[in-house]
Amino acid sequence: MTEEITDRLAGRRVLIVDDDRDVLATMEQALQAEGASTKCCTDGNTAVSLCESEKPELVVLDMMLPKRSGFLVLERIKRRENPPVVIMITANEGKRHQAYAEELGVDGYLHKPVRLERLITLAQEMLA
Repeated sequence: MTEEITDRLAGRRVLIVDDDRDVLATMEQALQAEGASTKCCTDGNTAVSLCESEKPELVVLDMMLPKRSGFLVLERIKRRENPPVVIMITANEGKRHQAYAEELGVDGYLHKPVRLERLITLAQEMLA
């Protein structure tokens, strides 16, 4: 059985931010298999820097990060001119956190464990 490779995200620039390197690697592999050009990092401060220097179209952002929380990253990058689409992922089931992310301008919100097909479909829809 071979892994199907499509181009649903061909040419799209995606920043993936998660402090769990296994989760990061899995998401990166899935997004690259769909044609995305990816950058990855494991902390909030680096995420903000990469958003400024690389100007991704999409940021897949974990909520709980070292150095700067996902909420603070979201708040900072959504203030930019032409901000990227942001999909926040979290293991936190609380509705209050989702409501706060929505107040800060999050475009999508997924709970861990994230089904990769759902992430890819959501990314494709939001970048269309």
